[in-house]
Amino acid sequence: MVSGKMAHHARGARRAEVYLVRHGETEWNAAGRFQGALDSALTERGIAQANGIGRRLAALGIVPDRFEASPLGRARDSAAIIAAYIGRTPVAQEAALAEISLGSWDGLTAVDIDHGYPEQMAGATPHDWYFRSPDGEDYDRALARAEAWLGETRGIVLAVSHGLFSRILRGAYLCLAREAALALPVPQDVIWRFVDGRIEAIGING
Repeated sequence: MVSGKMAHHARGARRAEVYLVRHGETEWNAAGRFQGALDSALTERGIAQANGIGRRLAALGIVPDRFEASPLGRARDSAAIIAAYIGRTPVAQEAALAEISLGSWDGLTAVDIDHGYPEQMAGATPHDWYFRSPDGEDYDRALARAEAWLGETRGIVLAVSHGLFSRILRGAYLCLAREAALALPVPQDVIWRFVDGRIEAIGING
């Protein structure tokens, strides 16, 4: 069932055309370390992914009215690479697109968390454990952030964000239940196009 609040934000977002991408692979992605509000550098593969996104957007003729990126370094670095392909639209830092912080779990691996916080992880599912952190951002707050951004978005918007927040943003747009939203895929070489209440995946190789 879709709440009135979610339906309102989804209707607002239908007045926009959003191209959402995840930042390129980072050193911590490759090492299986969760970044959250922390950061690490793009790998060579991550740089190649950002270039691939930029080339694909250029091939599609996408010229956004607004280009927004999370203020975290991995998203800003990816956006700077992409920007070289799509003309003169400046990149605006948008705090609402930042990754969800896991609090004291930022920078840890799954093994670190399993060993250090067994009581929090008891009964966790593959998709809800992110929100078991004792001091991280909770799901409802992250969802409200996603809904607010969607409700304020107009025109053609290119957005560079993160894996977990991308799931919640897409889930909010499609009015998905929590478990369904958190199970969405998070590739780093796909452009997600939001338009007319649906989301389509655009691969960088066509």
